[in-house]
Amino acid sequence: MTIGLIPGSFDPFHNGHLEVVERASHIFDEIVVAAIRNPQKSEALFDLEERREMIAESCAHIANVRIVSISTLLVNVARDVNATAIVKGLRAVSDFENELQMAQMNRSLSGVETLFIPSSSDHSFIASRLLREVARFGGDVTQFVPPPVAQRLAIMYSGGAT
Repeated sequence: MTIGLIPGSFDPFHNGHLEVVERASHIFDEIVVAAIRNPQKSEALFDLEERREMIAESCAHIANVRIVSISTLLVNVARDVNATAIVKGLRAVSDFENELQMAQMNRSLSGVETLFIPSSSDHSFIASRLLREVARFGGDVTQFVPPPVAQRLAIMYSGGAT
């Protein structure tokens, strides 16, 4: 059985993330999406449990997806879920430099390979940090996020309206 591990902070989960999960679900028998608490990033908009729920709701149409939340080394999670490969989405060349270093470190530590999936041009400009900023200032992000995420962002930034 092949298992693809897709890690990320997913704060919030957006259509670019969803595209990677959907495409990887055709390559692997099982996909494990791991929402990570990243101490190098600013304060999270959503806690790990909220992110896990939004990802699960957004990926409900994909039969071979499992969602986990983690706050440990990715290679430990890869070992725990018996990952065949770590799967990372790439939006631009600038993503590749950082992701390549992480892939090489992860392979050195665990022997697990990383598979890069380039996003479509429809999603290549979407970044969680941009979505947080647009939503915070009242902009409409519904075209960039799955409906469950749009609902939570609306509740968060409009005092409960959906």
